Amino acid sequence: MGTLRRILTSISMVTWHSALLGVLLFVVTFAISLGIVSFILVKIPPDYFQEDRPNQFWSGRHPAVRLLGIIGKNILGVLLVALGIVMSIPGVPGQGILTILLGIMLLDFPGRQDLERRIVSQPRVLKNVNRLRHRFGKPELAL
Repeated sequence: MGTLRRILTSISMVTWHSALLGVLLFVVTFAISLGIVSFILVKIPPDYFQEDRPNQFWSGRHPAVRLLGIIGKNILGVLLVALGIVMSIPGVPGQGILTILLGIMLLDFPGRQDLERRIVSQPRVLKNVNRLRHRFGKPELAL
């Protein structure tokens, strides 16, 4: 009975101020995630998902700088995958699948390129990505 009372008390403590703050947070996070995802998907080269494309990150840099870049890139990739999983939950704002795809694109693990191609080759995902690229005058992705 005590747990039910605490739940009802916490529900009754929701005010218009906190509800509006929640809606504002929802809208802002949705807009930010949509902007970032859109920017990156428009900027990647159209041949990014092709099998024969070389993919060496910062290959011309000093080895220490390259290592730090790879570590930072992988940390950001893990964060984006986690954020994408959260955004895939109903009621949470954002482009979950596309954010997961961006996170995977940053990670370094065996089979990553095959997984990327499998995600992008989904008709719904490819259609939405190419529609976005077309809107900004970019060529469609080549698989």
